Amino acid sequence: DLTTLQNVNHELGLDRPKSVQLTLYLNDISPISFLKDDSANRKKYSYLKLFPISSNHYIALKKPYLRTSYQTSRPVADMLMQALPNTIVLAIAAMFFALITGIIIGAVSAVHHHSALDHSLMLTSVLGISVPSFFAAIIFQWIFAFVLAGITGLKMTGSLYEPDLYGNDRLMLVNLILPAITLGIRPVAIITQLTRSSMLDVMSQDYVRTARAKGLSNNVVLFHHALRNALNPVLTAASGWFAEMLAGSFFIEMIFGWNGIGKLTVDALNKNDFPVVMGAVLFSALIFVVINLLTDILYGVIDPRVSKS
Repeated sequence: DLTTLQNVNHELGLDRPKSVQLTLYLNDISPISFLKDDSANRKKYSYLKLFPISSNHYIALKKPYLRTSYQTSRPVADMLMQALPNTIVLAIAAMFFALITGIIIGAVSAVHHHSALDHSLMLTSVLGISVPSFFAAIIFQWIFAFVLAGITGLKMTGSLYEPDLYGNDRLMLVNLILPAITLGIRPVAIITQLTRSSMLDVMSQDYVRTARAKGLSNNVVLFHHALRNALNPVLTAASGWFAEMLAGSFFIEMIFGWNGIGKLTVDALNKNDFPVVMGAVLFSALIFVVINLLTDILYGVIDPRVSKS
């Protein structure tokens, strides 16, 4: 009824001006906030009082509060943390597949550049970039989990954990195969081309020619000197893709029924559950910042010239 609707709007702060709602939301998500030290805030937040402003108002250090879901009344942070492990597992598996496959193919293509093998591999990589993820997911799902299901044993949908007949969660790593490969196809194509281009550039450098002149074996020159110094652009691309995967692979998770952040966000959009959507977007932005920061640090580890510059 109308009274219930008014009470809910008041509880959620939706009856206040937009500027007030924005201020309150920024105060909620900020780790340093202005808080009134009362029972309501002590129940709502976990905070440490830093400086008093008045008798019962403080500048406080607190855990960012992403509010609660409109649909389930659960804390958004708890929902994101529950979905995060599935997304991390999927992102790591897809990135591992993309890095190993892309670097190997790119290095082989660089060593045999301008050959028929090189042209074939580059054509394949272009096709990999061109195919949208949702289309590849549907095709892979239909071929390997429907047409060839009797041979592959793969299912069309499924997540990392599934309940058995007794209601206990079982680890189902087999459900990871198709989403990880599908999610890794486009990064494989880009990493392949970057590795090839960077390898060709590095192999023309003076220090590589010097290493060959010293009589070092071809494998030592290629993998110890050339490949290691060719990985910076590959690392940049990989970090961006990995951050995107962690932020939520919406189409892949929805098509394969993978219970990660992407599926959680799409479900929340369908239900107009805006606190979950806003929390997921903020979480995604944080992931991009952290991954890019770690990438800058790793540059100095992979290529010491970066740390000296």
